[in-house]
Amino acid sequence: MSFFCLECFPKTEGAELERKLRANDREYNRSFKYATNAIKTSKYNFFTFLPLNLFEQFQRIANAYFLVLLVLQIIPQISSLSWFTTVVPLVLVLTVTTAKDATDDINRHRSDNRVNNRKVQVLIDRKLRSEKWMDIQVGDIIKLENNQFVTADLLLLSSSEPLNLVYIETAELDGETNLKVKQALPVTGDLGDDIEKLADFNGEVRCEPPNNRLDRFIGTLTYAGQKYPLDNEKILLRGCTLRNTEWCYGLVLFAGQESKLMQNCGKSTFKRTSIDRLMNVLVLCIFGFLLFMCTILAIGNYIWEIKNGSNFTVFLPRENDNKEGFSAFLTFWSYIIILNTVVPISLYVSVEIIRLGNSFYIDWDRKMYHSRSDTPAEARTTTLNEELGQIKYVFSDKTGTLTQNIMIFNKCSINGKSYGDVYDYTGQRHDVSEHRDPVDFSFNPLADARFIFYDHSLVEAVKLENPEVHTFFRLLALCHTVMAEEKKEGELFYQAQSPDEGALVTAARNFGFVFRSRTPDSITIMEMGNQRSYELLAILDFNNVRKRMSVIVRSPEGKLSLLCKGADTIIYERLHQSCSKLMDVTTEHLNEFAGEGLRTLALAYKDLDEEYFRQWKQRHHEASISLDDKESQLDDLYEEIEKDLLLLGATAIEDKLQDGVPQTIEQLAKADIKIWVLTGDKQETAENIGYSCNLLREEMNDVFIISGHSPEDVRQELRNAQNSMKPDATANSLLFPEEMGKSVNLIKDEVADGEYGLVINGHSLAYALESSMELDFLRTACLCKAVICCRVTPLQKAQVVELVKKYKKAVTLAIGDGANDVSMIKAAHIGVGISGQEGMQAVLSSDYSFAQFRFLQRLLLVHGRWSYLRMCKFLRYFFYKNFTFTFVHIWFAFFCGFSAQTVYDEGFITLYNLMYTALPVLGMSLFDQDVNDVWSFQHPQLYIPGQLNLYFSKKAFFKCAVHSCYSSLVLFLIPYGALHDTVREDGRDLADYQSFALLTQTCLLFAVTIQLGLEMSYWTAVNTFFVLGSLAMYFAVTFAMYSNGMFLVVPSAFPFIGTARNSLNQPNVWLTILLTSILCVLPVVTYRFLLIQLCPTINDKVMFKVRQARATPPPPPRRARIRRTSSRRSGYAFSHAQGYGDLVTSGRFLRRPAVSRSSGFPQVGRTTTGFSPMGRSAGYSPTGRPQNSKVPDVEVTALQMYRTITDPPL
Repeated sequence: MSFFCLECFPKTEGAELERKLRANDREYNRSFKYATNAIKTSKYNFFTFLPLNLFEQFQRIANAYFLVLLVLQIIPQISSLSWFTTVVPLVLVLTVTTAKDATDDINRHRSDNRVNNRKVQVLIDRKLRSEKWMDIQVGDIIKLENNQFVTADLLLLSSSEPLNLVYIETAELDGETNLKVKQALPVTGDLGDDIEKLADFNGEVRCEPPNNRLDRFIGTLTYAGQKYPLDNEKILLRGCTLRNTEWCYGLVLFAGQESKLMQNCGKSTFKRTSIDRLMNVLVLCIFGFLLFMCTILAIGNYIWEIKNGSNFTVFLPRENDNKEGFSAFLTFWSYIIILNTVVPISLYVSVEIIRLGNSFYIDWDRKMYHSRSDTPAEARTTTLNEELGQIKYVFSDKTGTLTQNIMIFNKCSINGKSYGDVYDYTGQRHDVSEHRDPVDFSFNPLADARFIFYDHSLVEAVKLENPEVHTFFRLLALCHTVMAEEKKEGELFYQAQSPDEGALVTAARNFGFVFRSRTPDSITIMEMGNQRSYELLAILDFNNVRKRMSVIVRSPEGKLSLLCKGADTIIYERLHQSCSKLMDVTTEHLNEFAGEGLRTLALAYKDLDEEYFRQWKQRHHEASISLDDKESQLDDLYEEIEKDLLLLGATAIEDKLQDGVPQTIEQLAKADIKIWVLTGDKQETAENIGYSCNLLREEMNDVFIISGHSPEDVRQELRNAQNSMKPDATANSLLFPEEMGKSVNLIKDEVADGEYGLVINGHSLAYALESSMELDFLRTACLCKAVICCRVTPLQKAQVVELVKKYKKAVTLAIGDGANDVSMIKAAHIGVGISGQEGMQAVLSSDYSFAQFRFLQRLLLVHGRWSYLRMCKFLRYFFYKNFTFTFVHIWFAFFCGFSAQTVYDEGFITLYNLMYTALPVLGMSLFDQDVNDVWSFQHPQLYIPGQLNLYFSKKAFFKCAVHSCYSSLVLFLIPYGALHDTVREDGRDLADYQSFALLTQTCLLFAVTIQLGLEMSYWTAVNTFFVLGSLAMYFAVTFAMYSNGMFLVVPSAFPFIGTARNSLNQPNVWLTILLTSILCVLPVVTYRFLLIQLCPTINDKVMFKVRQARATPPPPPRRARIRRTSSRRSGYAFSHAQGYGDLVTSGRFLRRPAVSRSSGFPQVGRTTTGFSPMGRSAGYSPTGRPQNSKVPDVEVTALQMYRTITDPPL
């Protein structure tokens, strides 16, 4: 498969086909020139920074255009403007951008240095030496200790644990925080920690070359004349963390950039917004138009010189006797400089200021501040803000992004009674979030203080020794593969491969059935203060087909029992017929639990006959050692014994979502944003979370599962899904371009006949991403409302994002919290990092960061939409005012002999963009908003125009140019006609060039200011001050520059002496200004009025609602907890892998002996076991769950608890 060969870093001609290395032989390994262990995520170094950064900046065509313009302005024969008017703002823009990029890259260098300078013990010259990570080489043997990061990709040689096992956490690689087990080869395990033996080890490894596959490794070890196969179970990957293992030794196979973690990291790219890319195209068009107009005007000058120029040569002789052609040539370049204001450098200065201001709004937003972790939102880049208002696809990680990595034992059903809800004295059920006091577990010295439960009736049933309740929790304490660790007396820590298992065992622990320890053939638990040891006779292990696990145990009294837990549909098929009534009641409870998005399990048991079990055990042993069809024989035996079970009840576990995730996804869906979840987790887990967070819904017509194990299977499943969603479009040529001999550059949006979801596994996705099938996959996925990709590698995440970018004209956003999300974050147009439990790698690679997924809706629907709206308004208005300003020169050229004379005073030309119109448009671009944030949330459809580029596009730009052309004609012809043959009140002539220039520029300023007022939706005191202040500034500066005093100081610079006071005191001048302003804005007002009346946009409708409300609307009513009424139950709450039962019973999984311990419960008689007083009268009240902010120090039991187990204080 082509995917398996895909690498993050391109290979050279001498691509490595096989890796060969020898342990403890640096000279031999150096001959292959393998990479060192140093990593580099920065973009520049000291020598390449300036040239590379400037090269990136001059990719912006406008910067290159201004550089050319600067060169032209240095030539005195053609320049009528000083060179510093261009060089100063250009250098300013380049300097600010360079400083920002330098700061970002310095941070990357610091991060690299922190990693590269970490210390690890390396075996060199028969001694362990502390070396920096970056000095590690392939073939070195290194020693890792508990809680250390794995330095490089290693072959595990030996460890401190029995049978050379190690426990690792892979959160940085695949987002999973469940502990995984690796085991060394017995031949290397015998080396132990004997330095001499390790130093003498000279094994040779031949293995696959560096690649990005996290789930596969193929190689062989040759040692002492024998060959040993190597697979992924013997490899420790860089990015993992060693847990619960005192020490281990490993042989470096891949180092630095060749490690699988780095092979999965995408390269940093220079991100530009779609508006930036559009601006590049528009600037090219404007430049082409500029060349065309300058050519026309130069030709006009040539014709005029031939026809009329000779009449003036008597008193205006040509320099050096130049001919008409040379005059036209100089005129061409003169007009290039004069007309350059169509794209002034101030445009880009203003754009950077606007982006910086909108970035500060994100940084300062208190509603995106997470007080619990003291984490504010941060705009880590200032150049992408408006892109946040155009997002069409969101690619999200699951673990740590949508969820908190916390499993909560939420509710249960025991013998037909449901526990977990809280009722008041009237029998009314309350939402537990409205209550304050949880169950007090102080009666149990071994209880986990972080476990919270609110239904007091369950603990009362335990204290009253209800037999069904006791059996229920006894089953939870015995039927599992959890490992217990007790470093101090009474301090129990559980290590579970699945957080679900950990939550169930912890629940049993708190209700008085405490799992203490296990051996290969026994399980010791505390039952209500009494220690009891059960003989473990068999574990019938979990797999994806069985969807259940069972244990067969013998109690201290000699009673033989089978205890089973699993998916309710599977358990129900195996129940005794006497359980039918209990099944009906339990099913109702299961439906209720599933409606709340909880993950359910059914519990059952049966007592076994000794003789029958003896025979069954014998047959089980024979099947276990069978070489033919072993799995099938074992399955048949399991089916035989797991029948006629007696139902006990069901558990409901909440895979704790982050606050507000379902509401956020619902809001984003209303804004027509499609959310794809890309996770390394199992399909069952990801699907459950999809339902919990409203990504998948029961109302959907269908949810397609793509799980084929061959290209043909995957292709057929995709096509079947397409046929279901669009039966009438199966012959679409876009679907099978390879068959039609066509290449496809873009896939258009299509609408399915209904709502659908898609779930695809990692192995199927590998086929789907191949070039021959990627269009099938993309079209199928885009027809669905929600897409979930399970068991995906970090690089696959990036490939999915790149696929959408390649074939969809849409803006993408990727959000994640771990190192496994970095490549996806870098690949998307916008990368968002969540500062969560999996480190800061995602944040360091992101463009924006915050603490909770729910802040994404505010980032997009409020800040993103406002930023996009403001930027589009700014660009439309900026082009309008500058086109209008510049086009007047073109009309004037026909009246001045095409002499490149300017219409306006040179001072006005200099200050027009710098002073007179700069602040008003900046005020609009920083403060304007069509509606406030509350209305934005109530009407998420306001976001859709941004996705469709309705506010600024080539069409909008063309409209702006036409409007400017009309306005410039009005601004030239009305003042020209008004002053033609006109005299002052005293009879003196008014129609001179200086009076015309003053009148035209005054009309221009009023016209563009009124147009700005029409564009503005939200007037503030600052906006009003900027607008009125700029007009006042214009008159103040004009009267000052045209005064006698300035003329006397520098006569050549201020020739317009007295023009202002002589012209602006005439009534006909002010009438002309009024008439011109009205004629300029009249078409705009008419067009907008008709548009709102005949074809109102979503913005017009919402703004009309706002005006009707005449006040800020009240906050929306508090949302009730979303409850699904369907009967769909999350199929199975386990997320652990097959095969753990074998490890448990073999003893290979076991820790070293724990400390000796007492029961931990008060040593009292049976009747006074410390469980009194009983009943609700004993100080209990039916109160409920507190809000997180009210109980900051209490965390519920789940994976977070398990992670703290192995991190003892230093």
